[in-house]
Parts: sequence; C-alpha cells; structure tokens
Amino acid sequence: MRTAAHRAPVVDTGAAIRRIEDAEGYIASICFKTGPPASTGVEIEHIVHTPDHPTRPLDTAAVAAALGGHGPAGLDPAGAHRALRHGGRLTAGPGGQITLAARPQPTLAGLHATAGAELAELTGLLERGGLHTAGTGIDPHRAPRRVLSSRRYHAMAVSFARRSSDGRTMMCSTAGLRPNLDAGPAAGLADRWAAVHELGPTLLAVFANSPAHAGRDTGWASTRMRAWYGIDPARAGTVPTGSDPAAAWARYALRAPLLCVRRPTGSWTVRPGVTFADWIAGALPGRPTYDDLDHHLGTLFPLVRPRGHLQVRYLDAQPGGDWFAPVAILSALLADGSTVDAARDLCAPAADRWLEAARYGLTDAVIAAVAPAVLELALRTLGRDGLPEPLRDEVAAVVEDRFRRAWPHLHRP
Repeated sequence: MRTAAHRAPVVDTGAAIRRIEDAEGYIASICFKTGPPASTGVEIEHIVHTPDHPTRPLDTAAVAAALGGHGPAGLDPAGAHRALRHGGRLTAGPGGQITLAARPQPTLAGLHATAGAELAELTGLLERGGLHTAGTGIDPHRAPRRVLSSRRYHAMAVSFARRSSDGRTMMCSTAGLRPNLDAGPAAGLADRWAAVHELGPTLLAVFANSPAHAGRDTGWASTRMRAWYGIDPARAGTVPTGSDPAAAWARYALRAPLLCVRRPTGSWTVRPGVTFADWIAGALPGRPTYDDLDHHLGTLFPLVRPRGHLQVRYLDAQPGGDWFAPVAILSALLADGSTVDAARDLCAPAADRWLEAARYGLTDAVIAAVAPAVLELALRTLGRDGLPEPLRDEVAAVVEDRFRRAWPHLHRP
C-alpha cells in the first residue's frame, strides 16, 4: 500500500476499480498531503433564522434572494454562484444551513482578516434580507426539517432512518465549525493525527454551545455532537490512530457502508450494509470507478477527516467572530513536533472522554482540570509564532468567557 509520503499517482477517474488493493493504494496516496505546514483554512457553518419568527420554517427562496449572486447551487441552481470578496464560497445544507468555505491562508492573521471579512459580508447579506445566523451548533428553535431536495439527500435520509432519527437531526439541524489544517511533515504525521483526536474532547467541551434544540433544553452541552454520536460509527466514528494513518483511513473508508450510488436516472438509494469493498467485489451491478470512490469518501463523516489536509469536524458552530479562537488554538497545538508532544501529554487524561465532553462540557471535572494547561500552551505558542497581540488577546477572551459560563462561581468578586 502507498503511504502518505508517496506522491499521489495520476489516475483515470473514470476507470473501473477491480481490486481492493488498488482502492486502498489510491485512498492512501491522496488522503494526506505531507510537508511543512503552509496554510490554514476554515469552513464556518450557520443555522439561518427569521429573527422575529425563529420557529418559522426556513424560506429558501428568501435566503437565495438575500445572497444574490453569491447563493450556492443548492439554493439557486441557475444563479451566478460568485465567490465572496476573498475567494470564499457558499454551500447549503439539507436543512438550509449556510457554510462559508474560506480560502486557506499562509498565516492565522491572514485567515482572521479574510474569513472575518467574508463572514461579515455573509451576515450583512442575510440581515438585509431579514435573516440572521443562530451562532450555535444546533437549531435552538425548530425541529429537523429538510428544505432542500436532491437524490443524494433523499438517499442520505433513507440510509440514516434505518438506524435512528439522529441522522435526520444531523442533516437538517446541526451546524459545525471545521478547521482545515495541513497534515504536516510525513515524519510526524502519525503523532499529529493522534494529537488532533486526543485534543478533541477537551476542545469540544470548551467550545460546546448547543444545549437547546427545537425549543427545549436537552441536558447536553453539545446536542450537536449527541446527534452525531447516534449515526452509524462505521461512517461517523473515530478513524483508528496508529503508526500508519493512511492505511487506517483506507480500511475505514472501504469498510464503510455506501450511503448512495449515483445513477443517471432514478433513486440513488442502496440496500443496507453494502460497503464500497463489497461493490468492488461485485455486490452491485457494474464496477465502481475512482470517481465513485471520491464521491464515497465525501459521504463519510468521522470526527477528523483526511482530505489531503486534516478536516476537524467535532466543533460546534460559534457566534460571530468567536470562530477564530478554536481554529487558532488547534493550529497552535499542532505547530511542531515538540508542541504536539506537549499537547498530547497535557490532554491525555481527557483523551477518551468524548461522550462526557458532549454531555457535560467544561463541567466535567477531568476535562476542566486538563483544559487550562492545554489552552495556556496554545496561547504561548501563538505568541512565539508571531500572532499579533490583539488577536492573541481575542483568543484568550473567548476562552475566558467559556470558562466563566461553565464555572461562574469561580469568577465572582
């Protein structure tokens, strides 16, 4: 099997895949683009409401009109689909969530400036159309309702419904913040891959902000993650860490059940339990192509997804400009080998507390004990790496606010 250190081969994406080994080698060759960290990106997703009537079903035509020529294809198929001022693009989720995918930048300060400007542009467009963003990880007012229709979304709904209602909630009611971080040098990939997972419960707890859904308090700090935990772990669970992340991801991907199979006409649904490996072995008519495999990889939703870079998927959406704090903290903690080692040591007591992080947030005693030292390490690293002091202060203020909310008695005069 090829590893992350190999250059990705040139592949005819329309060619049929006839051997499992070929699919494994292809996945392993494209999943991690290794080298010195050069850029950081972010995808900022938001629930959209009408401010005066937040329980009202979303009017997709009103959202499309508000976004004008920047509207995504899912909302406005015939629109211009123009990028925002710095090249960021908008997409729409099945529940009408709007995601800004900002272009990666070589510095955190550059990302703060460009993505921040585009987020202000997006919210301004929505506000002029009488709409606003919720700034939480799950819709606090409305029950799940799919407002966009496509054969892919229909197949997703059918597949998820076989297990529970959590898939519908995830599709239609959740919004996440997704930092996109370089995979880093090949020699440190396994440690970096392990660290971004081990840090997950601590950072999930610090930035959890979705305690209410559909008009009720759920008792969870991150109801968004509670929904994700209810999805098939073969599709949305944690990819194993170890000495060969590329091989682990290839195995995970090929053993995951198919969410849908694209067809020229008719439904894209597929019978339960058929994996991509099964398809290669002849379980479905015809052979899958490398293009089919690329599509399948985009239907997998693990807590961290390798897409050449590391796409972190365990964070709730954040209000306003607060998105920058978790992105900067993660970037800092993965900055170099010594920082990665220190971060892993500090977060080790909480590294497996995913359920506790979503359920209790910073009121979980183990995570609350770990988090201050982890965050202090991040802030020191940001200073060493040249992030301007006002931006470091901004990050620190957001973190302090999250602790104040979780432990208000510690901050009383």
